[in-house]
Amino acid sequence: MMENFAKTPAPPYYAVIFSSQRTEGDQGYGEMADRMVELATGQPGFLGVESVRDASGFGITVSYWSSLVAIRDWKRDEEHRAAQEKGREMWYGYYITRICKVERDYTL
Repeated sequence: MMENFAKTPAPPYYAVIFSSQRTEGDQGYGEMADRMVELATGQPGFLGVESVRDASGFGITVSYWSSLVAIRDWKRDEEHRAAQEKGREMWYGYYITRICKVERDYTL
């Protein structure tokens, strides 16, 4: 159960919350999503990721980053930009991205 949770450091750090509604069919989405996690893992400042999607296609992915600079650099990554374009063209009916500073966290 714990393996689903990102192992983040003590705050402060940043969260990028990506909420989306998928279109019908996979169309290579699963493979690309796996590749993006693999690619992000190698980015400076990447701290972890948590992701869920329900049967209707609604999903939320939260990636954690050490700084706003790290988030900016990830957004500019060439392979990530190509995936973003495919997402706009074929994988998402709607999405919203939110960037937040985590100032406090606690566990059970």
